[in-house]
Amino acid sequence: MASTLVLVSKARCFRGEVHKYAHDSAVTNVKMTFNIYLPDTALTNKEKVPVLYYLSGLTCNEDNMITKGGALAHLSEARIALVTPDTSPRGAGIPGEDDDWELGTGAGFYVDATQEPWKKNYNMYSYVQNELQRVVAESFAVDTSRTSIFGHSMGGHGALVLALRNPGHYKSVSAFAPICHPSTSNWGRKQFAEYLGSNESTWAAYDATELVKRYDGPMLPVLVDQGDADQFYSSKQLQPSHLVIATESSKRPVQLDSRMQPGYDHSYYFIQSFMKEHIAFHAKHLWL
Repeated sequence: MASTLVLVSKARCFRGEVHKYAHDSAVTNVKMTFNIYLPDTALTNKEKVPVLYYLSGLTCNEDNMITKGGALAHLSEARIALVTPDTSPRGAGIPGEDDDWELGTGAGFYVDATQEPWKKNYNMYSYVQNELQRVVAESFAVDTSRTSIFGHSMGGHGALVLALRNPGHYKSVSAFAPICHPSTSNWGRKQFAEYLGSNESTWAAYDATELVKRYDGPMLPVLVDQGDADQFYSSKQLQPSHLVIATESSKRPVQLDSRMQPGYDHSYYFIQSFMKEHIAFHAKHLWL
């Protein structure tokens, strides 16, 4: 049974509509919000359309990408729905959850926490992979057999992890400046220690570079874009080369196209610049 959705707002955009919904989550134990863009053909139930999930990065919420990413015109042309969830639970009442921009609110890291005080609420992996997708499937005219996922930074990490851990579920995955090897970077080690505990052997389940080494499923098309003027790339928080080396050396059925884009930073200016190509990449696989 779908969670009861409460319509918060809606707006007309590019031959479709953007709806914002709130619902009570049994996974995060707080009220969650998400946006969905539905092309007119889905709004009128003329067809079930493919669905693309986008996971945002640290400090973001469900609104950042859908308002700043420049995706909706391209999604309208491709007749693809877009879902943008929040990046963490909010208002869980955990002491200090709002004190550090890299941990807690806005920094769920798309894991299922196993440690106190996080484990009751910070279960964003299961929220996105299971509960949210079930709610979307039961509530809207989307074809769940044609699902893809992408994201930025922390959200790029999340997208890669969800795709690699669920062989055959996603037709394609892409990422803008993802955190590729969080077990070995400050963005990752800090959060994993808090959410998952000090046993580093458990961290591999949420690390794309480690997961790609044992991926066993249908061929997975992957597109990664990274800007060489990205300060977080320079400080080795993102480490795309680790993902490339792991993919090439493991010879698993993963088709990775990793591209370095000269002059681009970590911002939404970078994301906007390559959004059309990412939508086209997913459309190619979703409409096969």
